[in-house]
Amino acid sequence: MPVLNEELHLQEAVERVLAQDYQGQLDVVLALGPSTDATDSIAAQLTATDPRVRTVSNPTGRTAAGLNAAIAAANADSEFIIRVDGHAMFPTNYISTAVKTLQETGADNVGGVMAAEGSTAFERAVACAMRSCLGVGAAAFHVGGKSGPAPTVYLGAFRRSALIRVGGYDERFVRSQDWEMNFRIRQSGGQVWFTPEMEVSYRPRPSIAKLGRQYFEYGRWRRVVMRRHRGTASFRYLAPPALVVALVLGVVVGIGWWPVGWLVPVGYAAAVGIGGLWIGRRQGLAVALTVPVALATMHCAWGAGFLSSRIRVSQDSF
Repeated sequence: MPVLNEELHLQEAVERVLAQDYQGQLDVVLALGPSTDATDSIAAQLTATDPRVRTVSNPTGRTAAGLNAAIAAANADSEFIIRVDGHAMFPTNYISTAVKTLQETGADNVGGVMAAEGSTAFERAVACAMRSCLGVGAAAFHVGGKSGPAPTVYLGAFRRSALIRVGGYDERFVRSQDWEMNFRIRQSGGQVWFTPEMEVSYRPRPSIAKLGRQYFEYGRWRRVVMRRHRGTASFRYLAPPALVVALVLGVVVGIGWWPVGWLVPVGYAAAVGIGGLWIGRRQGLAVALTVPVALATMHCAWGAGFLSSRIRVSQDSF
């Protein structure tokens, strides 16, 4: 578990892991980044109360580096490595289901649904957006689906041998490190497997600013992945930047030359407005009215991040 500024959720996230019904040995490794809140003291309390929990240092605070450090420190006899996040809440049967699925499918990595849930009206609106095709496309780990091979999955339960084979996470990737490593697993002949039986509660960002920053970074780093791995582009990833370009052009044309240009931004506003209200219709009026805001923030921030990305990583091995 890579951990950075997770004082709100860390204790519950770790307790959920320790409460698993899995009958084998559990070795919980927290990779501690340079947190500025009470995360480190909570981690110290967890290690003091349960010998299965220990910590390693992650000075960079980056997720990929923390994951690699935790994997390196894990029990050398362990066959399976289960990725956890500091704000992910495992159901009791998560690890037993993961191990069973790995054994039955022969896959190198298995994962399930990123079940976004919120407590405030804004978080619940974001959760609705994240679990809809209008918000994030048709990726099974967001919207669910049938078991089977997948390009990537949420978090992941890995065969340790697969992680060794591909060299672990590429620490140059601040975001999209999961998708990038799963791509290398598939390129090496391995299989990534989705199953809806592995569902994990996820806490969305609590404000427009934090949500926008998150999706801006997603967009930036998705373009980095596409630069490094040619041929991985898809409509799902190109739609947000195309939308941003169309919106800007529509406004410019509408103001400067031809009023018909306003059809694009007005049409988009109507689409996310109606779609968002429909998606959030069972969550109450406050949530339903906020879903369109969440959708527009996710789409536009992702597209802007993609278009403005100038980050490059070399093609050399690491």
